[in-house]
Amino acid sequence: MNKSNGNNTGLEPDYYIVYFKGFRADYYIDRNHLGLKRGEWVILQSEKGRDIGQILSGIRREVFEKNSTHKYPLEILRRAEKSDLEHLERLHRKEKEVLSTCQEYIDFRGLDMKLVDAEYQFDGSKLTIYFTADERVDFRELVKDLAATYRTRIELRQIGVRDEVKRIGGIGPCGHPTCCSRFLQKFEPISTQMAREQNLVVNPSKISGLCERLMCCLAFEAEHYQEFQKRFPTVGETYQMEDGRKLFVKSVDYFRDKILVKDVDNDDFYTISSAEFRRNVKGRKDFLKKWLSSKSGSNNQGKLQNG
Repeated sequence: MNKSNGNNTGLEPDYYIVYFKGFRADYYIDRNHLGLKRGEWVILQSEKGRDIGQILSGIRREVFEKNSTHKYPLEILRRAEKSDLEHLERLHRKEKEVLSTCQEYIDFRGLDMKLVDAEYQFDGSKLTIYFTADERVDFRELVKDLAATYRTRIELRQIGVRDEVKRIGGIGPCGHPTCCSRFLQKFEPISTQMAREQNLVVNPSKISGLCERLMCCLAFEAEHYQEFQKRFPTVGETYQMEDGRKLFVKSVDYFRDKILVKDVDNDDFYTISSAEFRRNVKGRKDFLKKWLSSKSGSNNQGKLQNG
């Protein structure tokens, strides 16, 4: 971060991620070099009007340029004052009233939609209402009703079930607050193959989150498990060993480096290490080909990084 006393426009600005209600985040610059810390409230210049948010973290310029989607950078104007936070509390109380009134309009119009949240921009120039629906909803008349009631710009935004959980938060199956409401900036594609690669039972009730979609955390270690699989035999396959044994692979434990096998000839179960398996499997050159190539690739990458 740049350090400066006062507003020195000749210096490069500082860059921050700012959080808003519903764990919404955006990227901002600070030309005044305020030296902001995590958790501080700040007044912001948005694309249309002024807003208030909370500092999540400072970032490098390249991170800002990669992630900011605005034509012109959004700016942090100043630290929020006590009166600003009191105004924010009033807006939050008003947002609850908005949801109640909006639900009455929805019932009157017979619209098939579920309200999730309402959010005022700090200066009151915009009111955004978030909702979910199974189909597209024609809410043009609803917008007119709301605009006539609140005399401000109305935006109705249809979101998915994953975004719904991200906005309202909750406790996941692991007992911790949901990842999406804490730190995830975007949702990655998740597949049941990721669960299989991690030796998890593909049971929807076990691997689904509050949104009833596959848990985002399945992707966190997916790449590591894919690397593990290159060093271990396939579960459910039978392999011929150099000493004549035929071993059926019952299960693998990547973390303890153990393979549970069954001797096909006498039905004995025992565990061996992945190194022992690779040394004794018949035709091991073919088996090790993918492992050696992946290891070589990792070594070359390490050399490039170290070089």
